[in-house]
Amino acid sequence: MIKSAIALAAAAPLMAAPALAGPYVNVETNAGWTGGDYTGATTDLHVGYEGPVGESAAYYVQVGASVVSPDGGDSDTVPSGKAGLTVAATDALGVYGEISFIGSGDADVDRGYGGKLGVKYSF
Repeated sequence: MIKSAIALAAAAPLMAAPALAGPYVNVETNAGWTGGDYTGATTDLHVGYEGPVGESAAYYVQVGASVVSPDGGDSDTVPSGKAGLTVAATDALGVYGEISFIGSGDADVDRGYGGKLGVKYSF
């Protein structure tokens, strides 16, 4: 209970802050497991820019490097990036999409691409 209250108090200023356009730094790690077996992690080290698109949408673009660290294998640093768009369909419903890429340190391996689409309902 006390931990939840402390976390809420610490996060309150961030929730009240208005969205501002401009540059940012994003560091993100995505780790994977198959069952109980850890398979590895990829850590993105990106710089980006975000801003509004009209009154009900916003965009972001970011680029940098990803450190790919498979379990039991050698880590590799490769180029990566992503771009996304969010649109407020209503006051409670948002629609978002993202495209991404990650390079390879091996000339014989193709670059990877990804896409994400979703909706978010707030109540």
